[in-house]
Amino acid sequence: MKNLIKYTLIIVFVTGIISCNDFLEPIDENRLDIDFVTENPGAAEGVLLNGYSRLISESPTIEAATDNAVSNQLNNGFKRMALGELNAQFNPTQRWNNYESILWVNKFLEILDSDVTLWNDDEEINELFKIRLRGEALALRALHHFYILEAHAGKSASGELLGVPYITEFIEADGDFNIPRLSFEATVEAIIKDFDDAIELLPTVYSDDESVVRDFYTNRVNYDFNKYRVVNGEQLNLRMSGKIAKSFKARLALFAASPSFLNSQNYYNLAATTASEVLNTIGGGGVSGLVSTGGEFYTSSSNYTSDEIIWRGSEQNPNASIERQMFPPSVNGLGRVNPTQNFVDAFPMANGLPITEAASNYNPDNPYANRDPRLEKYVVVNGSSFGGGNINTGVGGGIDRLDSIPQFSTISGYYLKKLLRPDVRLNNDGSTVDQVHYNVYLRYTELALIHAEAANEISGPDFQVNGISARDVIAAIRERAGISQPDTYLASITSKEAMRVLIRNERRIELSFEGQRFWDLRRWGSSLNEVAEGAFFDGSSYILGIPVENRNYPSFAIYLPIPNNEVLRFPALEQNNGW
Repeated sequence: MKNLIKYTLIIVFVTGIISCNDFLEPIDENRLDIDFVTENPGAAEGVLLNGYSRLISESPTIEAATDNAVSNQLNNGFKRMALGELNAQFNPTQRWNNYESILWVNKFLEILDSDVTLWNDDEEINELFKIRLRGEALALRALHHFYILEAHAGKSASGELLGVPYITEFIEADGDFNIPRLSFEATVEAIIKDFDDAIELLPTVYSDDESVVRDFYTNRVNYDFNKYRVVNGEQLNLRMSGKIAKSFKARLALFAASPSFLNSQNYYNLAATTASEVLNTIGGGGVSGLVSTGGEFYTSSSNYTSDEIIWRGSEQNPNASIERQMFPPSVNGLGRVNPTQNFVDAFPMANGLPITEAASNYNPDNPYANRDPRLEKYVVVNGSSFGGGNINTGVGGGIDRLDSIPQFSTISGYYLKKLLRPDVRLNNDGSTVDQVHYNVYLRYTELALIHAEAANEISGPDFQVNGISARDVIAAIRERAGISQPDTYLASITSKEAMRVLIRNERRIELSFEGQRFWDLRRWGSSLNEVAEGAFFDGSSYILGIPVENRNYPSFAIYLPIPNNEVLRFPALEQNNGW
């Protein structure tokens, strides 16, 4: 971790916190040190904002490391990983660098414990700032440790389930970084404590509505809503809040409870309880609050800012970056990530039955007819209209045809549609119609699926936690998706085991290309080596299930490696078994 430390303090300034005159005044060698931070109002917050770096948003590219997709680029890191190159020196999924964000958060907490002033004009506002910023810092420290744990927890050579080092102080460049790993459960509990401490301090949401202010604030001796709003008003709504911290706590608890880790009823209980507490704050409460357009949150700017989104990044300048990477070649894209036949087969029929069920009426000669409407929304299949053109991946498909142009055309017979703005255009003359995009970190649909998985593992499909069952969640999601009602297939599910299969499949569809599948397969202990398959239309019929890539993960890849250079440098760090 020593290589992560910067010798020059990097400070990010918050607009309106420090004046332009202060910012523009020359500083020796153009460097800002800790004395400057502690003596100038607002500068300390710039240290905290380093904790907002390395947040993990939805990612279609990592899906190429799973059975959901392949990449048409030979040098794609996730493709190389899936084909057998994954090792302790080459790991595109490593998150060890998140320790840098943790160290800066710890530096901020150290500054906050000094006599730093964040607001010159009012003692009460200054104290409110300290409360909120401490809560943000603790939640961000928890979140970054969770990211690292998810990527690097594993079993030692002796079979012990290990977590990661939990760092709660700033370590100077010449300090001791030779820190041993905690046990897995000890790491989880340390993260939970930071989340819980943060939740106690943070506003549930940032709002100008006084009715939502927590008793923690209103019971303060000097409570004044106008002062509260200066610190915790809706202008802060993209910062870490109590609701966001609680939602990530639910994600952490589900991860810890999973079969590859603790397989624990206690953590399933924690996941379901925590998720339900947040779900019961939206809309009419529970699953009735799920947004009707939640499954297509990426299709317009208004959907990105709807109640489907728990946390997102700030608005990007209008662009067409992801569309340029993913659109089919005939509409001037690079077609980089190609959904697999495996993924397409996961979509049920419109009547809700899996295509493997005899009564589903699935016709392999017309494989996209009468399917779950999400298939048409998420995948460009042969014959689709998309991006301003008609896309054919079979005979007569030109540059869109399967394997037509190496590292350009699809290698699976499909192109990606999910996460792409349908109103973006990449014109033949090189001009573009750009649109606004956002990075999304967490949304309510995931939280509902966390609850469903945990509640079902506790006691089956109809077990309620805070008034919500797994069946309630899956029914609401499938009805929103357009599955024919009544949902007779869902009604036929009576066992925990059958509901588990259905929940995992719904999670696969709903959270597809958002960077979840790779981590789900690992925590479930599912095979990473399912052969990636494709499809081809030969002019008269479909050839389905064509082998595209044989995956080559070692059996111990459920637990990913710690970077080799870290293990070599710090002997107290024990590598995960096999690496």
